[in-house]
Amino acid sequence: MSIAPDTAQSPPPPTSSDIVFSAAIKAEQDRRGGVPAHQRIAARGGFRTVLTDDLIAFLAGVDTAYLATASAAGQPYAQHRGGPKGFIHALDDHTLGFADFTGNRQYITTGNLAENDRAFLFLMDYAQQRRIKLWGRARMTDDSGLIARLMPAHTDARAERAVLFTVEAWDSNCRQHIPQKLDAADVLAVVRRLQARVAELEAENARLRPAGAAAE
Repeated sequence: MSIAPDTAQSPPPPTSSDIVFSAAIKAEQDRRGGVPAHQRIAARGGFRTVLTDDLIAFLAGVDTAYLATASAAGQPYAQHRGGPKGFIHALDDHTLGFADFTGNRQYITTGNLAENDRAFLFLMDYAQQRRIKLWGRARMTDDSGLIARLMPAHTDARAERAVLFTVEAWDSNCRQHIPQKLDAADVLAVVRRLQARVAELEAENARLRPAGAAAE
């Protein structure tokens, strides 16, 4: 007796983009026609999962971030995290860490992570109109050695703990609809250089003015 070959197609293997694109999201993309985003991204192997050199270079200029968490019941919460540029450190190929400075002591993020470690980091670079999205899992630690390692230099802030973020997927977005905004400190540095140059030219003009008057 011959056995007919099984012609049923196996489901595609999971990719890192499946972390982001649930069945409901895929269905919505499929419904709207064209080549769905989940197919395009899966075809290229999914989102990136390793911290690359270009991402680490991007982190060196980051001074603000948004950390999103949710309670076990699914109640979402997003909290701003900031510090000197480069306050978010790459600890290995998959782990980010930063000192968690003392805030308003509501401990919503801390409590959420205690019961649901899924987390999301949203990083913006308004000056260059770039944004980075990172999905993963996060936890708090009271390790004093690690906190000291992650503390930025020349800051009066006090850290209660450190945040460790294990990256499961990350992606960069296009610059569409990102307003270009400049950091006040960067603008001030340029203004001061221009002011110094104007002062030099005014001094030079003052020196040359008597010679010009005499020539007349």
